[in-house]
Parts: sequence; structure tokens; C-alpha cells
Amino acid sequence: MVKEVQTSSRLPARKKFTLYLAGSIAGIVTALWLLNLLFPLPTPQQSGEGFTQVVTDRHNQVLRAFPDKNGVWRYPTTPDEVSADYLNALLSYEDRWFYYHPGINPVSLLRAAIQNIRCDCIVSGGSTITMQVARRFSPHARSINGKLQQILRAFQLEWHYSKEEILTLYLNYAPMGGVIEGVAAASQMYLGKPASELSLAESALLAVLPQAPTRLRPDRHPERARAARDKVLKRLYTQGKITLEQLEYAQLENIVALAPSTPQLAPLLSRQLINSYTNKPVIQTTLDGELQRELQALLAEEIQRFPEHQSAAILLVDNHERSVKAYLGSADFTDDSRFAHVDMIQATRSPGSTLKPFIYGLAIDQGLIHSASLLRDIPRHLRSYQPDNFAQSFSGPVDATTALHQSLNLPAVQVLEALGPASFSAALENAGTPYLIPGDGKPSLALALGGGGFSAWKLASLYSALANGGEVQALRLVTTPENTSGSHGSGHEKRWLLSPEASWVTLNMLRQSRPDRIRSAALMTSHPHMAWKTGTSYGYRDAWAVGVTPTYTMVVWFGRPDGTPSPGQYGAVTALPLLFRLQQRLDPSPAWPQPPAGVSTQSICWPSGKSASDTPSDQCHVAHTATLVREQIPPTLRDIDADGTSPGTLTIRIDKNGQVLGRNCTLENPESRHQLKTLAIWPGNLEPWIAPHLRRSGQLPENSPDCEPLTIAADPLRIVGIEEDQTLMPASFTNTQALALNTLGGYGRKALYLNGTYHSEADSSGLFRIELSRPGPQEIVVVDSQGTLARVRFNFELRPDQINGH
Repeated sequence: MVKEVQTSSRLPARKKFTLYLAGSIAGIVTALWLLNLLFPLPTPQQSGEGFTQVVTDRHNQVLRAFPDKNGVWRYPTTPDEVSADYLNALLSYEDRWFYYHPGINPVSLLRAAIQNIRCDCIVSGGSTITMQVARRFSPHARSINGKLQQILRAFQLEWHYSKEEILTLYLNYAPMGGVIEGVAAASQMYLGKPASELSLAESALLAVLPQAPTRLRPDRHPERARAARDKVLKRLYTQGKITLEQLEYAQLENIVALAPSTPQLAPLLSRQLINSYTNKPVIQTTLDGELQRELQALLAEEIQRFPEHQSAAILLVDNHERSVKAYLGSADFTDDSRFAHVDMIQATRSPGSTLKPFIYGLAIDQGLIHSASLLRDIPRHLRSYQPDNFAQSFSGPVDATTALHQSLNLPAVQVLEALGPASFSAALENAGTPYLIPGDGKPSLALALGGGGFSAWKLASLYSALANGGEVQALRLVTTPENTSGSHGSGHEKRWLLSPEASWVTLNMLRQSRPDRIRSAALMTSHPHMAWKTGTSYGYRDAWAVGVTPTYTMVVWFGRPDGTPSPGQYGAVTALPLLFRLQQRLDPSPAWPQPPAGVSTQSICWPSGKSASDTPSDQCHVAHTATLVREQIPPTLRDIDADGTSPGTLTIRIDKNGQVLGRNCTLENPESRHQLKTLAIWPGNLEPWIAPHLRRSGQLPENSPDCEPLTIAADPLRIVGIEEDQTLMPASFTNTQALALNTLGGYGRKALYLNGTYHSEADSSGLFRIELSRPGPQEIVVVDSQGTLARVRFNFELRPDQINGH
């Protein structure tokens, strides 16, 4: 009976204790919950502390970085992106039990308290990594109350975040000296490398730096930093984390730290990218950082040869990836006198002659011409568009490949006239690279010579398409797949400009050796490995050179961003030498692909343009080997605006003596004794440039005396007053020579061209009056209203005393 009473008396006590304990726990939890609500843990987002926006290359090398709004350099990173040696050093030195404690380490706190009491000073805080993160976002005084606050905040952190998240906060926000925070920023700014590449010695250095970031800054106090680093290394050894050999090797490594600075690689592009991706802390580009650095140094050196205010730009594209490997929007970002902050890659400029290959390519695709078609480098008198010839002379008959090699203006205009300016403009629009046309916006023949707006970016897109079978695709600047909008995206929309056959033929037409005018011995060697084209805009405002190999497309621009002319600076002498330096550095001996199945070669004949196998030998005046697309052999282009100048054939009757039978022959039944002969007739306006025996008059046999003479052309146009190959020399008292020239034959109004440039029409007396002032070879061409031409070449020389100015 007594035992029952004792048992029953103890049960209420146990229940009472259990209820008391549960209530206490509930009270503590409630109190903590209320404290958490009343005093929420500050976070980086709440404090407005963001990350440095970083633009990197394809290998994660920093190209340029922009601090947060407080001017702090903080590169975002995660434990997976940091060297394993660093994590090992950090956890071993700062918090060995990080993954096991609830936010505080009682043993460490007790040890710190004993050390501080013995010293009567602050020797150690006993802080865990969690406590250090808590103090970073909730600062407190170094006191007992402050330490209690830090402990509570540490519990709060562990409540809200995982261990990995707490460690990530430490990696990103640990103080590293001055305005540098986080291991990634410290590694990049002090050591010039990403945190993933830290050595054991460097890891130990950065692991201890937050203990005293000002006193241990490696760029200012290398000896202090070394001593602290070695302390960490020894602790790693005593804990068995590294071997003796690793310890000794790491201790031998010197402290070599940079003064904090940020790279200035691709600065203009980087600014554009952070404006486009405002919420993205790391923007990884397709650029190659080392190549970017090399080309920036090269261009900064190259631009010193040019006057003040001149700038330059380089765009390098990987044809296989359609990605940008180097982006230099200005010549020298540190030189404001050269418009350092104006990005000439995206600027709209006149492309000069750089779009000519696409005129030829489209015409080839449409069966209008082939690579050896007969074109005309002659004046366009009385036409709606009459451009000057950059070469200051006329070549007369020229094949399409040579016309493209020499960048002749007039043949390009002839081809564009046959193709149609509207068709050419629409093709560029459909390819996603529209040609900006000034004025009323209507396409005209001026598009052939840069009469509109284009950019280096668009040029790179088009020329890269030549290396990819005519397929135009948006160039890639960033590696993130979802970024598909605008020129900075990585969109993969494909558009066709040319067929693979026409693209290959066009690119092959552009392959040529370096011109003789490049005098550098290093650049004089023959390099047909690159297809290239130069261009110069009106008034020498833009000098272009574009090169293509199977691997790369390279665009080079020189000029003044403010549009001021730069006389004497044009593509072939200004931009082309640098282009060849790039090619020699990047792709000196590429392997060119074989032609597509639809490309073939065949011998064709001038003047008809037909296949040699289908042309009688006496009508094949000049034979060329043409590269054909889909076996198309178009005839020679007709001159659609000029009468009587188109190529063709003329069939005549000749008697047994080979004489021409004209009209009203006195012979009895002459038809019974004649035979037909067909002559190949050249365009009439090319006759001044062809051999006399190939001209119409030179091909006609003598007229039969029994018939009226056969007349097939008006009186020929001749220039009177100067003879072919004559040499003129002025009087001793002057350096100029006046000429008065007349003409015979021809029809209607006549115009004179001097050295490839329109000079004047005849005056009221029918004379042309010229004053020569430039010594050297001279060319005069006169053209009448029917397109008939006369041509004479001569020399104008000065005496030695006149040259020396005596």
C-alpha cells in the first residue's frame, strides 16, 4: 500500500517537469521566432550591396569589370568555382568544424575567452565562418554585448541558410583590403587570375587576408603577408592536410601581388554589354582575351603612324562558330584625342567598294555573268550616274575577276545596272544586313561605290557568309544561349544571300596576292591564301580592308569618327597592310575547301561570252577560262542605255575573191557566186582599246568594185591635236601645258575625260581646252552622244630645272 502511494505521488511531478520543459522550449522557440521577426537578418539584397558586373572572355578571363554602386569590387563566385586548395586552407585555418556546428563553436569561444583574459586584450574572437558572415552583415562593437549579438545572428544565419549558402556568402563578401571583397575579386585584382587557378601558396595567402586585410595587403606589405601565409601553410601541415614536400615548395613561392586594377580589354564592347544585360553579374563573351590584348597593343602601336584624331577598328570573327574572337571599337581607349570612346564597329559609315563582291556574287547566281565575263571600264557619258574612276584611267575591256581584283568602279556599276539596284538592296535586307540609303531611300547605282550606310559589324556578317556557303547568320558575342536579341545575342537565325556555288566562286575571285604598292619586304610575298577586298569612301573618309580565310573573317577600318576627310588615306595603303599582318598572325596557310559539285570551269570566248566549243575559231578573238555556276554561260552583258555598242555578230556576203558584196551588184546573179561570212563584233565603245584588226572596220574585207560599198558604222570618232605616245614638255618659264583639241567624226554632244575623270564638254567652237599640270602618263577619252569613244595616250614631262623649281 505504501509503494502505491509513492508511485502515484511521483507521476504528477514527472508530468509537471515534462510540461515545464516543453513550455520552456516552446517559449524559447517563440521568443526566437519573435526576435527573428523583430530583428530580421540583414541580407546583401536589403543593404543594396550588389556584385561587380564582370565581362569575361570565353575562358572566363576578365576583360573588364564595373564596381557596384558603392564602388566596391566584388566578383560573384561559388564554392565550385574556387580552387580546392583555397577551400581547404580556409576551412582548416578559419573553421575546421564548419560543417558540424550550429553556427558557433563553443570550444573555440572558450579558448578565445581564456586567451583574452590572460592577455587582458583581444587576442582571438573565436569566430566561426558563420559568425564572420553575421558580423559582415550586422556589424557590432568588439565587446561582450557585441559578441552575444554576433552569436545570435550566427544562429539566425544557420536557421535561414544552408552551409553551402553561408560559405558562398563568405567567399563573396569577405574583406580583402580597401574596396576589394571576396576571394574572386582578390584573386583577379592582386594575382591576375581567376580563383579557380589559385596555387596552394596563393590559397593560403588569400585565406588569411580577411584576418587583417589592411595590414596584410600583399601589394603593400609583402613580408607581413608572407609570414601570415606561412602560418596557414604550417597549420595545414600539422593537421595532415598537406605533405612536407608541399609545405616546403609552397613556402618557396614569393609574394608577387599587383596593385589593384581592372583590365581594360574590349572596353567599348563591355560597356555595351552591361547596358544590355543589366541584371547579369557575369557576362561571358566569345572573345579570346589573350588575342584581344595582343591586337589592342598592335593597334595602339599602329595608330601612332597616323595624325591626331585618326582612329581605327578591328573585328575578328571565327567563321566556324560565327563568334567574335576580338572586338576593337577604337584605336586606343586611353587616347581621347583619337575619339577613344566612339565604337566604330557599330558605327554607320560608307562601305566604299567593300560591297562590290556581293554585286558580282548575286549577278553570278542569277546567270547574268560568270567569273570571266567581258565588262567595260569606260566613261558613262550622258548616263544618270557617272562616277569617276579611282584608277584615273580606263581599262576598256576587262574580265569580271580582274575588275573585282582592281576594284574598278565602272564595271561594278555596269553589273549593278544589269542586276538592278532595288534587287541588290532587297537581297541585303533579306540577309538581315540592310543598306541604309540616304535621301529618299530609293536604291540607285551609287550603292556600288558606297553610296549609303553600312557598318563593320554588317560587313563581317556578309563576308563570313562567303566562307559558309552563302548563309548569313547572326554573329555571336555572348555564350549564354538564351541571349538571342540584337547584335549582342547568340541567335542562330539563318538567311541565304548566295548559293553555295556562287559564294565559293565569289570568294575564289577575291583570292589574290598582295599588291605591289605595299612596300614592306615582309608583306611583299605572295599570299593567295586569303580572299580580300579594300574600300575607300567618298572624300577619303573611310579606309577599309576585309579579309576571309576558311577560319577567320577580319575587318579593318581607319578614318576619323567625326567624318572629316583624310586625303591620301585609302584602303589599299592604310588598312590593307594591317589586314595582312593579322592574317599572317592568325591563319598564315589555311587549307581551302574544294569547290561544290555545281562549280565547273570552261573556256569561253570574247566578245560573245559563249563557250569556246560552241564558237567558230575565227569568232573567238580572246579566250578565257571561266568558273561557272550550275554550267550557266551567260552572253556578254549588253549596254542597255547606249545604241550601237552591244556585242554580237554581223553576217556579210563575200565573193570568191573574199571581197564584200554590198548592194546593187552589177554581176549577173551574184547570189550564185557568194558565200556568207559571220564576224564577231565587239561593243562599239570598246574599240579604242582593242587591236585594230579586231575592230569592225579591221574585220571587214575590201568592198567588191561591182557593188555599192557596205556601210556598217558612222564615221569613226577621232581626236585631233595630240598623237598617240607623243611627249609634251612645257616652255621653260612654266610648269603647265595648255592644249586645244578638236575631234572628227562622231555624233552629237561630246565630252572629254582626262585621266579617268570627267573634264568638260566641247566649247562653242567645238574645241576642248585642257591645261596639264601633273607630269606623267596621260589619257584622254572623248565620247559622243551615241556612246562612240576615241582614246589617246601620251606623256607630259618637266625638265629637271622645272622639277627642282629653278
